[in-house]
Amino acid sequence: MWCAGLCILGGIFSPQFRCSVLLMFPSMLGSKGRTFLMIFVLHGLYQGPIANIQRNVQDVAFSMGCNIDLQITHSKVMWRMVTEPFVEVVQEIVNDSEEFQKEAQSVSRQFQKVRDEVMGQYGYDALGNGSVHTANSTQEEYVEKTMARCDYVVQQGIGRCHDWFSDKWDECMNTIQAPLINHFLCVPMKFNFLCDVMRVMTPWCTEKIPVEGNFGQTFDKLDYSINRLAEHFTTNAVFQKFEQQSVFGVNIIQDFSKELSRVFEEKAVIAERIAKVINILLSFTFITVFTSAFGYVRQFSRDICFDNVYITTYFRQIDARRTRAGKRHLLPLKKAERESLINPWSLSIHPSELMPVIVGFLQVVSLALFVCGLLAVDGILYNIFDLIRRHTFTQYSVTSVRQADIVIGGDSMLARLLRKTIGAFNTSSNLDVQTSNLHCLPQPHALNQSDYLWIFIPLLLMGVMCCLQVYTNRLRRVIAAFYCPKVTHLPRTRLVNHTILWHVWEKHGCHGYRESMAFVYVNQAYCWPVIINSLCFSLNGRNIEAIICAGTEQRFAARCWFA
Repeated sequence: MWCAGLCILGGIFSPQFRCSVLLMFPSMLGSKGRTFLMIFVLHGLYQGPIANIQRNVQDVAFSMGCNIDLQITHSKVMWRMVTEPFVEVVQEIVNDSEEFQKEAQSVSRQFQKVRDEVMGQYGYDALGNGSVHTANSTQEEYVEKTMARCDYVVQQGIGRCHDWFSDKWDECMNTIQAPLINHFLCVPMKFNFLCDVMRVMTPWCTEKIPVEGNFGQTFDKLDYSINRLAEHFTTNAVFQKFEQQSVFGVNIIQDFSKELSRVFEEKAVIAERIAKVINILLSFTFITVFTSAFGYVRQFSRDICFDNVYITTYFRQIDARRTRAGKRHLLPLKKAERESLINPWSLSIHPSELMPVIVGFLQVVSLALFVCGLLAVDGILYNIFDLIRRHTFTQYSVTSVRQADIVIGGDSMLARLLRKTIGAFNTSSNLDVQTSNLHCLPQPHALNQSDYLWIFIPLLLMGVMCCLQVYTNRLRRVIAAFYCPKVTHLPRTRLVNHTILWHVWEKHGCHGYRESMAFVYVNQAYCWPVIINSLCFSLNGRNIEAIICAGTEQRFAARCWFA
């Protein structure tokens, strides 16, 4: 509000302010406006192809992250499919640990009978078989015990046979009471030597009851295993998890897409700051348009040499008046004079005005090449990303069927033990996963027609401004002369005097130093008319006098011109 009020006050009380406001329009059609449009084109590039490239690259990066997440998910599924049976078996064993402990104790109790049979001291005469106690291994001890038991059985048979004959002798003697006859008839009952025939069983024991050569070693291992099995049985499943090292600076255990989103959010903040800087530059560029117009008015009103190269209407009036008076006149201009003076009504571009036009066109062409290159990069990337989108569709199928059924029959000790252990492997599973990367495919964006218009229309306007810059510069002089009429005539008079002076010096063949000194003197005379009110020059013995007249009619005074 206060800026608007200040502008209104300036427009009411200051003609220079009004002139500066009007000069903003030709300035906007000149180099300042071209600078504004150039920044506007850069802003359009940033909001158009640059932002589109960033968006497409971000979309492709998200697509890569999504595919990586999908691959990680599939790897986890397949790894779980491989490890789950083992985990289930271990967990089943852990759950059945108490029952397994009871079964192991039952096995130990039942094996005790075997242990007693092998290691027991029964079935033979322990005192009469010292070799049993001197055995070096279980194998030797069991062989000695087996042979001792066989001998013991034979001895027991022989002893019982002798007892039988003795009992039968007594029965026979008691049955037959007649003396001598009973001894004769009962003589067969004395044939107890026949019992020694049973000693032939000793070699039979060696041949028919063999002991395997590795029986002792097997028994020792089995006894050790049963003893260990009978101890307190506990099972614990411990799983150790190793985290994979980071890939591309991102931990793959984490969500890859989320990490990418965080990184691009940081980049988006930087992009917003750049856009704000461009907007600020646009604002400052618009401000420079006003400062340029104000500076032109200020310099025009103070420096008579500033922008004093045009053949204006007042210039023509002075020259026509001198022509009617029969004095030296300038129009029509000579060929050499046309290079230093500009006809503002001519549509042709003066050579002195051509350089800014060429520089402006070079700026426009360089900017156009940059724009075309950037648009080409955006188009190439769009086609590449669109090709990726159309040809990278993948459908995943993960199928797994597992059926393990181990049947252990019987009711023996070993069968029950195996059912508690190997039976844990009886598991089954069925997995069927059907997925695709359709949601991970990139969706590249192409620039629409409005984006191209916002870029190329300012470029075309910049090219037009390069051509119009010549005429807008002439228009500035007209506007400034309209608002400063008193300041306008003095530079025109100075221009006429300077041109006529150049004619005189050229006529007398004086160039170089004298011409430059005369130019300085004329300038000083117009800058300090009170101090230097007359100038006198000597050219080949001839005095040339230039009088600076004061008063309101100085523009028409005859003494103001060279004699």
